[in-house]
Order: sequence, then structure tokens, then C-alpha cells
Amino acid sequence: MNDFISKVIEKHLSPASVTSFKSIAGGCINNAFKVTTTGGTYFLKWNKPSLYEMFKTESTGLTLLDKLSPISSPHVFGLGKIDEKSYLLTSWIEKGIPESGFWENFGKSLAIQHKESSRLFGLDHNNFIGSLKQSNRQHTKWTDFFINERLTPQINLASSSNLIDTSIQSKFDKLFQKLENLIPTEKPSFLHGDLWSGNFIISDEGKAAIYDPAVHYGHRETELAFTHLFGGFSPDFYKYYNEEYPIEPGFDDRIEIHNLYPLLVHVNLFGNSYLTGIIQTLNRFT
Repeated sequence: MNDFISKVIEKHLSPASVTSFKSIAGGCINNAFKVTTTGGTYFLKWNKPSLYEMFKTESTGLTLLDKLSPISSPHVFGLGKIDEKSYLLTSWIEKGIPESGFWENFGKSLAIQHKESSRLFGLDHNNFIGSLKQSNRQHTKWTDFFINERLTPQINLASSSNLIDTSIQSKFDKLFQKLENLIPTEKPSFLHGDLWSGNFIISDEGKAAIYDPAVHYGHRETELAFTHLFGGFSPDFYKYYNEEYPIEPGFDDRIEIHNLYPLLVHVNLFGNSYLTGIIQTLNRFT
């Protein structure tokens, strides 16, 4: 492993050399290291060569975040394949303690990011949500994008793995007929795409930094809904977001609809224990 890490550092950061490295938690998918060099500290994650495309789109997503979001994110230093491993090398973000007004800054900054818009929902390339492929084929209407590029691919994947049955698919079909009347019309917003408590950190500057993106232009309520799914965000985060970029009334009643997508993703990644929430939402709205 030392040889692999040294080759990556030499390729992208020469004349820096490795002084130490430490294995760290890299999520459920990748291997990850904190790498200390003579030129600074970096984050390196790697996987099998076939997942190179996943790292490539993550690199693009981080670059877009750096360009379009006021929230800090890791800087990409290297991407490639070495020794039968694909990898992504970024800056290391040191953990810190929250500054005064942390949630105000985070909420308002995300609202400013969401004001970045596009003519179409989607993106000019596909990417990944976790290790699953995510289609970003562009649409003029959000409901078309949500149905065809988000829910339907996950439903089909779950069905092919016998994780959901025809009765659940039928309820999704009924929901699709109602979506336009359930979700307010919004212009496309630039989204992180996978924003939950595990994908932000309090940096040593006391501010939020975000990583592991699945960027696209989407309905901003989907981003806010996902932040509710596993908790970890203060009520002040939503208060200050709403001050900067108010959301339409009734959002709390729509959270469950938006979270059908990440729940389906979790079904396909981790099994049908996540089906309960999906069935409850479908029963409520159909």
C-alpha cells in the first residue's frame, strides 16, 4: 500500500513525498487514507479500476461545487489508475469546532448556491449516487426529470432484484399522476445532490465544508428534504435558509415525497429494510 500511495503522490504532487499515511473511514464503498507529505496533508480514496468513472464524475462534481457554491469543498489534485486501483486525491479538510453563527452561515450559503440556476433540470453528463449510476438526462419539467431520471431507474433496479413487488410499482404509477399537483413549480437549482449529515464537516475554520457530491440542477426542495432524512441539521439551518431564499408553504408535507428517491437508493444499496418509509409515503399520497 505504501508503494501505491507513494506513486500517486509522486505523480500529482512531486517533489512532495509521503511522510506518513493513515487508513480512515471512507464510507461503505471506498478505501480511504489521510496522507501526510512534505508538501501538506491530503485525502486519498481508491477502489477497483472499474469504478474509475465514479471517481471521475466526483472530481467533476467537486470542481463544479468549487465554482458555483459559496460553501467550501475539497480541491481535486489527482485522478487516475495505478497498480490496478482507481483513485481520487483531494485536499484534506481538518475537523474543527463550529464558529458562532455556524448554522446561519451554512443555511444562507446553501440558499445562495440554490439560486444558481439553469434552463433545464439535470446536467450535461451522468454521475453516481453512492456507487449507483445516476442519470442526469435533461428535462424542461421537474416532474418529468424526477419520474424518468430519479424514481423509475431505482424502481426498475429494485424490481429486477426482487426487492419490490408489482403492488408497490402500481402505487408509484398512481403517485406519478399526482406529482404536478403536489409539488410547487420551481426553476432548476444547482444541488449538491447527496447532502446529508455524513457529507458535511465542520472545518478548522469553523465553517461547513461539503463533499461526496452527486451534483445536478434539480428542485431545491429535494436537497432540503434529504437533510431531514437522517437528521444532524439544526432548526437554525432551515430558518436562515428560508430568510435568504424562502421555500413555498407546505414544504413539511412534501418532504416524504422528495425522500422517495434516497430511500429507493438505500433499498438498492443496502436492502429492503428501507422499504417501510417508502410504503408509508405511497399509502399516504395514493
